[in-house]
Amino acid sequence: MEIPTITVETRKAAGSRAAARLRRDGKLPAILYGHGVDPNPLVLDYKEVERMIEDGYHVVKLAMSGKEQPCQFKDAQWDHLGKHLIHVDMLRVNLDERVTVTVPIEFRGTARGAAEGGVLHHELNEIEIECMVAAIPDSIRVDVSEMNLDDVLHIKDVKLPEGITHAMDAEDVVATLKLPTVAEEPLPVEGEEGEAAEPEIIAKGKEKSEEEENAG
Repeated sequence: MEIPTITVETRKAAGSRAAARLRRDGKLPAILYGHGVDPNPLVLDYKEVERMIEDGYHVVKLAMSGKEQPCQFKDAQWDHLGKHLIHVDMLRVNLDERVTVTVPIEFRGTARGAAEGGVLHHELNEIEIECMVAAIPDSIRVDVSEMNLDDVLHIKDVKLPEGITHAMDAEDVVATLKLPTVAEEPLPVEGEEGEAAEPEIIAKGKEKSEEEENAG
């Protein structure tokens, strides 16, 4: 993926009010840190950053003061509805260093067990990997065509391109293939259908005969 370049400004005013004013003007407050350099508050173009994040870019070049600095989108903060960006953290990187990033999983193929009624369940839609900055993939393709009924696909089973390694627990589940669960209806308890059954009364002791009652 080609690394795009965006022009940024140094952010002078700090605080929530200043940040709110920037967002009203179509700007996005950000912070740049890493590589032992003091954090640098920045101002980015809101629409530009939003589009890059939606398009899956992990690394960009920040153009400032006549220089370009490769940076990784390290963290993005959204409003309480999760709709609007309010701040981004940028990490300085070198193009020849390895970084940890999260990329989408692209499931490919039709599971073999689907012919027997199996349903594929995606337990993960993203995967965390480690690779060179310049080799960050758009996604990781996962072939599920060999999965049979009751198969479980783990992180350790996902084949990665050369130079890319897993950065997650090897036993984390990526996908499963199971028959659909059918909810069983509870069996009716005797007496539930129609009117409630009257409780059976069991008499204690020996019933008196008609003659004994008359004699009494």
